[in-house]
Amino acid sequence: MNEEVELEKGVVTKYRRHSNGGGFVSPKAHVDATAFVASTAYVENGASIGRDAWVGAGSWIDRDAMLGAHAFIGANVHIGAGAVVSDSARIGSHSRIGANARIVAGHHLERDAMIPDNAVVGGTDGSKTRYVRAA
Repeated sequence: MNEEVELEKGVVTKYRRHSNGGGFVSPKAHVDATAFVASTAYVENGASIGRDAWVGAGSWIDRDAMLGAHAFIGANVHIGAGAVVSDSARIGSHSRIGANARIVAGHHLERDAMIPDNAVVGGTDGSKTRYVRAA
């Protein structure tokens, strides 16, 4: 659900431009000032992007998704609603992270990765699942 936000003087806005990169950010999202959001990227309401994170061109961070500090999102990536990309994780270009999926801190996904809804990548056993690629 994308909500528009009424600003002063009755003006309704759906997005504002992020100061670092110029990307489109919902007024109901939180993007750290040190994060970069490319000018053609979108961040939906309820999303949260941590310090020094990077969102590439054409990417879409869906509602209530969370990117941790130093997370890197390549170009043309969709991060599904409620998904979590933990600190220092890297998502390659043209990937899709499903709704409510979890990418554990420090894990790297190749370009074109397809992670299903509710999946967890990078188990809690300390294993090193470095790359996932679509079949």
